[in-house]
Amino acid sequence: MLVSLAPKHTQREPAPAAPLLAPEARVVLGGSADADGLASPIVPGPATLFGPRGAALAGANGPLFVCDTGHHRVLIWAVTPTADNTPADTLIGQPEFCTEGRNGGTTIGPATLNVPTGICAAGGVLAVADAWNHRVLLWHSYPTRPNQPADVVLGQPDFCSGLANRGTGTARADTLNWCYGVAIAGKKLIVADTGNRRVLIWDDIPETNGAPADMVLGQPSFGTRDENAGAAPGPAGMRWPHGIAVAGGMLMVSDAGNNRVMVWRNVPARNGAACDFVLGQAAMSDTGHNRDAYYPTARSMNMPYGLAAVDQTLVVADTANSRLTGFDLAALAMDTPAVCLSGQHDFSGKGDNRWGIAARDTLCWPYDAAAAGGTLAIADSGNNRVLLWDAA
Repeated sequence: MLVSLAPKHTQREPAPAAPLLAPEARVVLGGSADADGLASPIVPGPATLFGPRGAALAGANGPLFVCDTGHHRVLIWAVTPTADNTPADTLIGQPEFCTEGRNGGTTIGPATLNVPTGICAAGGVLAVADAWNHRVLLWHSYPTRPNQPADVVLGQPDFCSGLANRGTGTARADTLNWCYGVAIAGKKLIVADTGNRRVLIWDDIPETNGAPADMVLGQPSFGTRDENAGAAPGPAGMRWPHGIAVAGGMLMVSDAGNNRVMVWRNVPARNGAACDFVLGQAAMSDTGHNRDAYYPTARSMNMPYGLAAVDQTLVVADTANSRLTGFDLAALAMDTPAVCLSGQHDFSGKGDNRWGIAARDTLCWPYDAAAAGGTLAIADSGNNRVLLWDAA
């Protein structure tokens, strides 16, 4: 008797999907390519991007903020661009548009950046997760001039410090370690403190440097930082928290290392609160990318990073599958499948740019999504560009 040893993932069954976004992006920023589709050398300038990992729209008409991660800067457009490759109006993190380098090639300060990743803008407040300086910078009004200094720094005692967990080797309520995600929900500031495998919540937007967080999720206390809270994967611990969204009263966190999105039906009120359910896995204990299969489905994920809410839809940047999936917010429950899709033709597609060259309807490792009105800003990192794309 012969037994087939062929892996299960050899079977690929296309799954039709409704479109999440319009047929193609309305505006493309950065991402210039040669005739053969290969990326051109990324020389820093007011219209170029190098591996952008974060985008934020303060409103449908702007301003637009982009973490140009590879160039260690934030680019700012005062008004949402309406034409491809519109140059930015100003920047933070570099002395000029034509320069690059960690912390602007100088010492850490209130307007320098080292791998900026997460960014959000709401209610006049701009927050930037300055990941490799292990801090979050806050501007209490949107910056309008070059290298406008931040008003507050979190994770460090002052603007001149940049060590993980303040160099102590232990986590506390006032330290950060490789913080990659940030969100503002009403008066609350929420930070994905990725290297400490936790999410920190401040009940009010901090006004003093080094202010401690009020609550922690992913760990039982502020002093622990173990993967999955030191236990088997489950509803309370995390492995690689990154994206954050609050919509419909729910808190959602993309736990990229466990290939899932954790959902709390209400923003928790106590440390270490377990989530109510997850998306992307069949059980709280499951962690495999694409559920240990090669091809994805409407229920699986592969390193999801960014989250956003537009209308009644939760948008997930399913990064390693090079796609965006949409979930009906009103129907969210354990293991709910996505109902709409962009970047791939069907739910079983996964190739970067659909295994071709970059186009206005393809994606290559999208790290972030932000929404304002019916417009989404997509940090299409692998294509060195940001897409402004209308919701379907």
